[in-house]
Amino acid sequence: MLGRIHSVESCGTVDGPGLRFIIFLQGCAMRCAYCHNPDTWKVSGGIEKSVDELLEEAKGYLPYMKFSNGGVTLSGGEPLLQPDFVLEFFKKCKEAGIHTTLDSSGFVQPANLEEILEVTDLVLLDIKHIREEQHKKITGVSNKNTLKFAKLLDQKGIPVWIRHVLVPGLSTEEKDLSDLGEFLATLSNVEKVEILPYHKMGEYKWEQLGLDNTLVNVMPPKSDEVERAYELLTKQCKLINNK
Repeated sequence: MLGRIHSVESCGTVDGPGLRFIIFLQGCAMRCAYCHNPDTWKVSGGIEKSVDELLEEAKGYLPYMKFSNGGVTLSGGEPLLQPDFVLEFFKKCKEAGIHTTLDSSGFVQPANLEEILEVTDLVLLDIKHIREEQHKKITGVSNKNTLKFAKLLDQKGIPVWIRHVLVPGLSTEEKDLSDLGEFLATLSNVEKVEILPYHKMGEYKWEQLGLDNTLVNVMPPKSDEVERAYELLTKQCKLINNK
């Protein structure tokens, strides 16, 4: 089983618990205005690697994973655009006793999604915006599948870390944040909520790829804006664990 891979990070510390072997898969169905990796958008990009090749590479870090309660994370792009690869890789990780994390927007819902979730220990779910029209403005697509995916994960009792990118002018309205917080309060499986402040580190990629960056003049949010956003998202949400 081959997958198209953008890059690999051997000792990641932010995409799931503990030290993680992170594989960034190629391809994404969204076109987020703030994306810092637009070079992952095309499914045809990256390089081909096999499940076994990547698993052997990951196993080289197994002692560090075990010591730190870490594991592997499949990110992107959008990993669910390569669902057969995700399923095969996670199956073999579970056989090897490795914790699995899926980093996804939930927009892509493949036919084998249920099988994938059976071998998924944690989902990092990126909810871009609670209002559909604003979600379309930010990403180019609806948020209906994302919210449906969140509810499915709740029904299955799969632990979730919610991620929300805070972009001044796009996702900082207090009512929208409160509404998203109300939605999160309906879920019983949320372990953690993370506010990801917009940053400008990927701007050079937009320029290199000849893409029209509409956020050139937008600056990262201030710390008090980030704190307020976190407060609004979590004030009604009973987090299972927020370490």
